[in-house]
Amino acid sequence: MTVAKYLGLLAAVALTSACRSEPAAPPASSESPAPAAAPASPPPSAGGPRVFFVEPQDGATVKSPVHLVFGIENFEIAPVPAAPVEAVRPNIGHHHVGVDTDCLPPGTEIPRASPWVHFGKGDNMIDMQLPPGPHKLALEIGDDKHTTIAGLCSTISITVAP
Repeated sequence: MTVAKYLGLLAAVALTSACRSEPAAPPASSESPAPAAAPASPPPSAGGPRVFFVEPQDGATVKSPVHLVFGIENFEIAPVPAAPVEAVRPNIGHHHVGVDTDCLPPGTEIPRASPWVHFGKGDNMIDMQLPPGPHKLALEIGDDKHTTIAGLCSTISITVAP
């Protein structure tokens, strides 16, 4: 099947699916099926950097341990350099998660204690034990000196089921 025919078939299936109340059947083909789509993430930004939770979604009810996955656009995540940091690297930072707290003001050093968890190795996920009940999670980017960066914080609310 040529690329043009495949794209035409894909467009027709998409239009048909959008107008139906039940899922459309996949097109019959002797070729291998397309890979599964990635989980939905927030829409792309208009060029500026942004940070967001990939998992869980805002408003989700989850079980503990809570699987957290972080996303970033137009910004580089990297491990914090070893030894004392004299100068921060521009447009490079790492994730921090605050539990039951808000975003910190830009230019604030992120505490290295509760309620903040640092991901200085450049990690982008964790399985976190949280008690049952509602929780607010703040995902904040810090530079090499753990200082917050304007516009690089996102919050979600979740409920941990008993």
